[in-house]
Amino acid sequence: MKEMGRGYNKRISVPRRCEIKRHFSTSYQMGGGSAANSNTSIEQKSRKMLIYLTGLVVAMVGCSYAAVPLYRRFCQATGYGGTVQRRESVEEKIARHAKDGIVATREIAVQFNADVGDGMPWKFAPTQREVRVRPGESALAFYTAENRSSTPITGVSTYNVTPMKAAVYFNKIQCFCFEEQRLLPGEQIDMPVFFYIDPEFETDPRMDGINNIILSYTFFKVSED
Repeated sequence: MKEMGRGYNKRISVPRRCEIKRHFSTSYQMGGGSAANSNTSIEQKSRKMLIYLTGLVVAMVGCSYAAVPLYRRFCQATGYGGTVQRRESVEEKIARHAKDGIVATREIAVQFNADVGDGMPWKFAPTQREVRVRPGESALAFYTAENRSSTPITGVSTYNVTPMKAAVYFNKIQCFCFEEQRLLPGEQIDMPVFFYIDPEFETDPRMDGINNIILSYTFFKVSED
């Protein structure tokens, strides 16, 4: 009986249970530290994402304000959408043409068109149907606008040239486009358009068969909120 008691005491050693308890306690503490580090990392990522999204919103707002003038410059640089290109100055082209001494024989009929945007209470029309001009020559035309409403109205116009491939040779010297025009009730104004056809129009094979160019303007109402 004494021997069995001794064997039983050896199988249930107390120190082993204490070691298990200490091991469990250490694992729990390590897990708690890892969770704290994870929370800190998530907060840092969230803060970076918030800064990124805020910057993105600011950039989008800035781009929306810059879109119109940038698009206008793009059209003027490429002739896209029938917008007249601006490269060499008209004075330089006229001087170069005079130096060449080439007299153009081809005549072009420049026709004029006018439209108004939705909600624009103006009467807007060209004062002449067409003007005939030769490459290397300049010409003057007029448009008339009248405010038919009972309140002052501010408008701004855009323009294009068709056929679009001919726009690169149509040079605007003086024009009312992209400039705000304010008319009082019943007021009427005449607006000049001074333009020049590049002499290279006549020698460009892509212009063969093009004897008519249409200059179109559209007036839009400017919001005054």
